[in-house]
Amino acid sequence: MHLARPPVAVDPESTAWIQSSLRRDDTVASLVPPVFEAYARVFHPAVRYVGDDDVDVRWAEVAVANGTLAHPAMEWGSVTGSMDFFEEADQPPTWNDAPARGHLPRHVVSRLVPVLRTHTATPDDCFVGVDASVVVAPDEAPRVTLDGTSGEVHVVRGGIDLAAANVVAEPFDQSPSVWWPADRSWYVATNLDLVTTYVGGSAACIAALLAEKTIEAAEVPLRQRITWDADTVNPLPDSS
Repeated sequence: MHLARPPVAVDPESTAWIQSSLRRDDTVASLVPPVFEAYARVFHPAVRYVGDDDVDVRWAEVAVANGTLAHPAMEWGSVTGSMDFFEEADQPPTWNDAPARGHLPRHVVSRLVPVLRTHTATPDDCFVGVDASVVVAPDEAPRVTLDGTSGEVHVVRGGIDLAAANVVAEPFDQSPSVWWPADRSWYVATNLDLVTTYVGGSAACIAALLAEKTIEAAEVPLRQRITWDADTVNPLPDSS
């Protein structure tokens, strides 16, 4: 996938606070800097085909259909019962497409943007980055090293609406891997291996996110693990 717009060089001071605070473990704090009052996990919706329309399906609905329990630390494999349900199968009539991996669907980003816009003093000055391992860019294109990704990201700087733009050239579709405002009031991260996105911010910001009824999200602690086997409530999935 080719990068849709040229990345910009970023002052190291603008990202040093991220790199110096991210933990090197398998918890939320390895993706989102542990400097915020509260954290939320946004569940990427599954998809059900209804005629010509794609309809979002919440993980809570999938859990009910599978006799499992929806909770903040649930994992897709444990909710559905099999690791095959990440990409190779479906469970009609409940869902037909699995949640997007490493990519928060842009229509969900569009719902998240208005919430986060009201919780930063710099909505017109944000950093929007895409993992360098998923895009093709010129060798000389500026890169920023960040943990929580494969190691490097290409960054575009501008208004918060950039977060809802496609960061790669059509016909492919990819939302940002990380984005945050210049005033550092919140931070959003989507790891390439995951089907959920994590957000850190003020208590008021996270409360507003959780109150947004069009987004399925849950408040999570920094110590919550992010691995496929982190769900200790539901049985581990069949990986055969």
